[in-house]
Amino acid sequence: MMILILLILAAYLVGSIPFGYVIGRMRGVNLFQVGSGNIGATNAGRVLGRRVGILVFVLDFLKGALPVVLIVPLAKLLNTEALNEFGGPNSWRVGAAVASFLGHLFPIYLGFRGGKGVATGAGTMMVLVPGPTAVALLTWLAVVLASRYVSVASMFAVVALLVSRCLSVKEPFASVNFAITLFCLLGAIIVIVKHRSNIARLRAGTEVPNLKGPGKDFALRMIHTLAVGFWFGAAAFFNFIAAVPIFDSFKDVVENSPNDRTAYVAIVPEGTSEIQRANLASALAGAAVGPLFPRYFALAGICSWLAFASARGWRKEPGSGNRWRIRLSLLAMVLIAASWPISLYVSELRVWRFDPDPAVAAVAKAAFGPWHFASLLLSAITTALAGILLAMAAGLKDRIRSSSTA
Repeated sequence: MMILILLILAAYLVGSIPFGYVIGRMRGVNLFQVGSGNIGATNAGRVLGRRVGILVFVLDFLKGALPVVLIVPLAKLLNTEALNEFGGPNSWRVGAAVASFLGHLFPIYLGFRGGKGVATGAGTMMVLVPGPTAVALLTWLAVVLASRYVSVASMFAVVALLVSRCLSVKEPFASVNFAITLFCLLGAIIVIVKHRSNIARLRAGTEVPNLKGPGKDFALRMIHTLAVGFWFGAAAFFNFIAAVPIFDSFKDVVENSPNDRTAYVAIVPEGTSEIQRANLASALAGAAVGPLFPRYFALAGICSWLAFASARGWRKEPGSGNRWRIRLSLLAMVLIAASWPISLYVSELRVWRFDPDPAVAAVAKAAFGPWHFASLLLSAITTALAGILLAMAAGLKDRIRSSSTA
């Protein structure tokens, strides 16, 4: 208990270091009294320049990441048995993450008046859940380029982090996953609440944009093109190139067993009928392809979201092409959301068709055909939408504006 208290306290004290405030003071500026009055990277960059803002972001990010990285090794160093208490290593890491995050929000060195926690929270999450954090960072980048407001991007990013966390694990609120999921949920709520002043300024139209100039438009077009290109390439390869050969190859494996692909082990008993061989080939192919579906739909969902978020950056530009770009990417997101559970259900039906219980097998076989067709149809439509968006991306014009109109 004493080791845990000391390490959590150390994480809080590290998280409390107000890098933005310190750097501002070193330059003769009190960030509490200028700009938005916040000591985070956004206000530091607005008041002291972009390079200072980036430096503050990196330092705030590290003060969130390092305590989470170091708490387990330090606990082992102090007492090898310590990690067996209080829920194990993951609970210790979450404890360090919470402490450093709260340290940034309520730093003891500044009378508990701190920043909004985006950079520090991102640092903790990059260690705890790197995949969802990467999605959140991509979301932040796309939204900040599309909207020009860091505050808007930060709020979208924490929501994307929470959604990605819930989708990336089978049971996000099970006991083994609960601590990290709860931290993601509470962190998202706190970040949004801390941005309430920004929300008020956005509604009043007085929030100052953070990004201006031609570089923003180039980066926005790059993200949009990469998102739809990667999405279409993955969808076309998976649906039209990889799937059919995989199923055909398992037919060959079963027909010629034993062979080098079965490590010369006979996987088909003597006397197996042609129907049983076909069922075995289908089951093996399904076992090979099934685990790919969650990752494929996660990739498609991320790319379609980035395509939509980036397309929103051109919503005020003239021309119907921009409106259709937003509509098609939104439609694709909806179809992917519908396709994902259907594909998972089809994978389950594929297994249930061979259930030893004839009644279960009969029901599954009857349901498999229609649901499989629906899954294939939705996949073909979303792939076509990705192709259309990619073709439209080739026609994106250079919308670089002069500084006088930016």
